[in-house]
Amino acid sequence: MSATLALPATPGASLARQLARANRRRKLGAFALTLPLLVFLLLTFLVPIAALLLRAVENPEVAGALPRTVAALDEWDRQSEPGPGAFAALAADLAALPDRADAGALARRLNTEAAGARSLVLSTYKALPLDGATTPEAVKARLLELDARWSEPVYWQAIAKNGSRWTPDYLLAAVDLRRDAHGSIERMPEEQRAFGRILLRTFEISALVTVWALLAAYPLAYWLATLPPRRANLLMILVLVPFWTSVLVRVAAWIVLLQNEGLVNGAITGLGLWSEPLPLLFNRTGVVIAMVHILLPFMILPLYSVMKSVPPTYLRAAVSLGSSPLAAFFRVYVPQTYPGIGAGALLVFILAIGYYVTPALLGGADDQMLSYYVAHYTNVDINWGMACALGALLLTATLLLYGVYRQVVRSELSLG
Repeated sequence: MSATLALPATPGASLARQLARANRRRKLGAFALTLPLLVFLLLTFLVPIAALLLRAVENPEVAGALPRTVAALDEWDRQSEPGPGAFAALAADLAALPDRADAGALARRLNTEAAGARSLVLSTYKALPLDGATTPEAVKARLLELDARWSEPVYWQAIAKNGSRWTPDYLLAAVDLRRDAHGSIERMPEEQRAFGRILLRTFEISALVTVWALLAAYPLAYWLATLPPRRANLLMILVLVPFWTSVLVRVAAWIVLLQNEGLVNGAITGLGLWSEPLPLLFNRTGVVIAMVHILLPFMILPLYSVMKSVPPTYLRAAVSLGSSPLAAFFRVYVPQTYPGIGAGALLVFILAIGYYVTPALLGGADDQMLSYYVAHYTNVDINWGMACALGALLLTATLLLYGVYRQVVRSELSLG
């Protein structure tokens, strides 16, 4: 009879298992330390963005308020007047609404598709129930008697078009497109195309602010990078002072400075540079000046951090080899600061395209950016779908810009 002897584990295998367990414990400890931050980001960043994107394609008003009507219009040709069954379903759906607030939400949604639908829906809702109308034909006759506009296909088309709980209409409207009565995508009429121009204006103002911020920040960051550390740190505090002041306070200060009787125009006219006060307020000039001032630190900091890493001996070496100081600066020093220029420009541009308070207070009607209309649809029109669609458009533009920046940086690193 033979016995199988168990060989003891080698010291090397035991040590490897101990190291693996220690490594797992270290990773779990690191994950536990970062877990609160991950939960915070999830609740305050990712969840709101997901809710915004969801609301941009959600269309619950018509589908939730008029389910019978939507079902009755499934076989409708969307051209002629609907049959009596659709009228009866409409009356039943409106009568089943819990309160006037639901009818108001339905009326507002349909009014965005067909002008006059708000008054039509609310007046019909007030007249319900239709006493004595027991057949679909009688209901149709009573509704047409209440308001003859129910015979017009445009209002029924609005109901049928928005019968689904999910819709691309808000996102299409954000880029000046729409669906026709049959669901085909087409461009909006010329007089209704607004958001394309608004988006272009937003990019124009943001690009202008970015260029001026770069022109103002580059020499200042270079000067700070050449100073001794103690003096540079002291002056950097002055650069960071705007971070400690409310944006609203800074905008109010610029209103005081840029008005016709303000300090800027007073200095211009007092020095004889101009005979009359310059129009610096409630136009694009005032918006750009204030935004450059507010966003300037976001351009200085990336430039300063990159310039501090550039050895000053490079410029001296280029000059000693026969280059002029100016040529050495632009051909040797400036290319090494491209990462700082790219990071600062991207940061300023992304922050600028989402600005609302500064253009709203300092700009005119033709200087409002896309975020102004997000606030308008949220607070005035109470159109959450359109507001979220415009927000999604801004988010997409930001992500695309960031992707372009990453590609440029990756290309520069690979070439380097």
